[in-house]
Amino acid sequence: MEPHNRTRVSQFFLLRLSDDPDLQPLLFGLFLSTYLATVLGNLLLILAVSSDSHLHTPMYFFLSNLSLADIGISTTTVPNMLVNLHTQSKSIPYAGCLAQVTVFSLFACLESLLLTVMAYDRLVAICHPLHYLVIMNPHLCGLLVLVSFSISLLNSQLHYLMMSQLTFCADVEIPHFFCELSQLLNLACSDISTSNILIYFIGTILAGVPLSGILYSYIRIISSILRVSSSDGKYKAFSTCGSHLSVVCLFYGAALGVYLSSTVSSSHRKSAVVSVMYTVVTPMLNPFIYSLRNKDIKSALWGIIIRIA
Repeated sequence: MEPHNRTRVSQFFLLRLSDDPDLQPLLFGLFLSTYLATVLGNLLLILAVSSDSHLHTPMYFFLSNLSLADIGISTTTVPNMLVNLHTQSKSIPYAGCLAQVTVFSLFACLESLLLTVMAYDRLVAICHPLHYLVIMNPHLCGLLVLVSFSISLLNSQLHYLMMSQLTFCADVEIPHFFCELSQLLNLACSDISTSNILIYFIGTILAGVPLSGILYSYIRIISSILRVSSSDGKYKAFSTCGSHLSVVCLFYGAALGVYLSSTVSSSHRKSAVVSVMYTVVTPMLNPFIYSLRNKDIKSALWGIIIRIA
């Protein structure tokens, strides 16, 4: 590519999940209802935790922050998709694409780190139950969330700097339904060797370390539960981890599915469809996973409904 053909583009074009015009209203209705369910479900969860003094514990404090991250992930990607489906447009401004890359990386990283913090919380609750409230004091809980947010903010700023340094050719079509840095790197006209090294390094650290922390926590938890003599005690201990473990499997399983689909399949549309799992479906399911099997959450939600009625 000759230097004079390189330019800072004013807009990008995103891949549609389907080019069939008859499917566009169906997809619009599906994603709109999913987005509303995500926002409403997570806001209700936050409201339930904040309004019930019995839920003012470390686990529910972390859960409220996880719900904020879920709303952030969904809000970063879905509204723009809805606008494009409604207007039959595939374009997104350069500034909008830059904002998507920055904000999505912030909330995705924050969710990963919060899941690790929640695994540590379960580790302390099961392995050190008598010292749980002493160890997981409000100061430490606030510090863990602040550190998680600070690391996520740093990660998002690195993504912002990497994208702002890229130069693109005209009429760039991104093979995805939202702007993702890894896809943009493949489309850049400028040298991306340094950016590739940096993004793989960041990805390895910010995915590998949290996942290792979660695995370590659950190895300790399982070994501690196996030492419990009564079956009722084992069931009660496992039940406190069930919701968190389900969310971890959903989040990392979906991320792994995206990676494998992009590696094995050459179809960009199939990879984009798989990406819907961790950007749209997972944030919607998280509040339901935590509330359906949790008597305290359901009691708090009923209290809110009764007060409103």
